[in-house]
Amino acid sequence: MIFRSPYPDITVPDVPLHRFVLEAGAGLGDKPALIDGPSGRSLTYRQLARGVDRVAAGLAARGYRKGEVLGLFAPNSPEFALAFYGALRAGGVVTTINSLATPQDVEYQLRDARARFLVTVAPFLDRAVSAAERAGVADVFVLDAAPGVTPLATLLETDAPAPDVGIAAEDLAVLPYSSGTTGLPKGVMLTHRNLVANVIQTGALVEVGAPERIIALLPFFHIYGMNVVLNLGLWRGATLVTMPRFELEAFLTLLAQHRITRAFVAPPLVLALAHHPAVAGYDLSSLRRMMCGAAPLDGALQRACAERLGCQVVQGYGLTEASPVTHATSEAPGKNRPGSIGELLPSTEGRIVDPATGADLGPGVDGEILVRGPQVMKGYLNNPAATAAM
Repeated sequence: MIFRSPYPDITVPDVPLHRFVLEAGAGLGDKPALIDGPSGRSLTYRQLARGVDRVAAGLAARGYRKGEVLGLFAPNSPEFALAFYGALRAGGVVTTINSLATPQDVEYQLRDARARFLVTVAPFLDRAVSAAERAGVADVFVLDAAPGVTPLATLLETDAPAPDVGIAAEDLAVLPYSSGTTGLPKGVMLTHRNLVANVIQTGALVEVGAPERIIALLPFFHIYGMNVVLNLGLWRGATLVTMPRFELEAFLTLLAQHRITRAFVAPPLVLALAHHPAVAGYDLSSLRRMMCGAAPLDGALQRACAERLGCQVVQGYGLTEASPVTHATSEAPGKNRPGSIGELLPSTEGRIVDPATGADLGPGVDGEILVRGPQVMKGYLNNPAATAAM
């Protein structure tokens, strides 16, 4: 049996991801788009748009061409957004690398993705430089500064116009790596259309507003942080407060200091917010919405967190191969069922089947979830067999 979303279908505009996201904030001027939590350094919507054009121009001046891959190996920061959207603006594809990756992991991903350039940060250079050399990467840039490495700020110094590159909605935009089925991580080919569609789909149920302040704790290198926090948040004109790594006391301090209104989290943080004694020492009254994903969340824990903080806690479900969201709980009154991942997103169909036979299953029976929609990937990079199996 095919289940269909109860929500109206969406229309996906044929525009590149960076244009879709950044044009929405074009009129916001000096409003902070991203604030670095630890330092307070900020990037306004005007600075972000100009910086993206300059990064694109700087990359093009160094020979970066349409369809080439840029590796992005860095924790969350305002500059991450400049590199990410700048590479897309230049017509490139971004492969984001887990901050905890070993040198071997970094080399494998750069080599498999055939990355031309790598952008990282000074603390990661001990892993990044050797991996980039072995993978044949042409140049390494840093978002901050380090001896012997080109800083991203150099790219921002150009007065040249951004390259005029024709980018189709079906062109690849990002290549996050996922365990997928089995074996080595696979490059998940997500197009501009995939990501734009999922931003619109998710935004239909997760009603982020422009006045909101969002804690950007979830790593941007992960598809959850990339599309649900970074892209959705900026598309809606919110302010994102970034954290490069998780520490509970620092997290609570930023929530209180910046009067954060919304958080996207995973179950371990819900557990801490529900039960850790340190939470009582902070004024978290501004927090009104929280969405949990990436792993199952028990309904009792979901309720306990919501009651302690006095905020709405909902769940969603997805996977890298679906950009990532396939199910979410609407924030509308009466829609939240603790312990449930919610309903299918707009323009999404689903089935629940026996993984051994493929037969459809009825209510109350465990099975495998199959989904279909505009957010589903183009396929696995260099792996037609795994793509066919999926």
